[in-house]
Amino acid sequence: MYRTCLLLCAALVVSNAGAQALDGRLKKIADTKSISIAHRTDAAPFSFVDANNNITGFSVDLCRRVVASLEKQLRIEKIAIKYVPVTTQTRFDAVAKGQADIECGASTVTLSRMKTVDFSSFIFIETTGLMARAADNYKSISDLAGKKIAAIAGTTNERAVRAQLERRKMNATVVAVKSNEDGIAAVESGTADAFASDALLLVGGAVKAKDPKALALLNDRLSYEPYGIVLPRGDYNFRLAVNTALSQIYSTEQIDDVFSRWFSAFGKPTPLTEAVYILGAIPE
Repeated sequence: MYRTCLLLCAALVVSNAGAQALDGRLKKIADTKSISIAHRTDAAPFSFVDANNNITGFSVDLCRRVVASLEKQLRIEKIAIKYVPVTTQTRFDAVAKGQADIECGASTVTLSRMKTVDFSSFIFIETTGLMARAADNYKSISDLAGKKIAAIAGTTNERAVRAQLERRKMNATVVAVKSNEDGIAAVESGTADAFASDALLLVGGAVKAKDPKALALLNDRLSYEPYGIVLPRGDYNFRLAVNTALSQIYSTEQIDDVFSRWFSAFGKPTPLTEAVYILGAIPE
């Protein structure tokens, strides 16, 4: 594979954090030998609580490997992980206000969010999709003229829907919901005709619907959503340590293992996601 050849060139990435004076969150982590990870409970397959009450998902698995790298960078035998549940609305405040050191979920990197928090290198590329009742036979957003489209208030998905409606000169009502579960429930009950969210979150959420077969994804992809690990703003050494960890993961088969565990049913990474891992394997 083409990426594998490139990754071999970056395979010698070594620790940077240990050679620097510790400050900020790195000092806190080193002093307490613990790290607080904010996680979503409703963002399957990226961050969720499974049937056995385990905190899991692609982003959570990736962050656990980041913590393993931090142990080596900081020369700490074991860093204890404290999990902090967050919602779509509270995830950024949790990091900005020090309730959590990082957030591992399904958070899109945007310039406006960088006014409050920082982000790691990209970890995944998602798209905004639409889910509707299969019986309605909608194929694209163009079929939703005059209809109600649910979206979580304040998300990039909501902005993507509004941008598409404006671009297409369409009239449709955007209905604010608080969570993916609320959005899917709105479609099921007929309160909304469609629900806009990250495509894989729609797939993950539909599994828990009353009748998953009664729901269908539309063909449209309304935006590209680059995910990152949420970090405290301005803590440059901590960001470097996290990106060093990601570079080490991307430079080895670790990223293939994590990706395959969660997305093998969907095939190989898309070219954009593949590029994220190639470019994220930053050389020393």
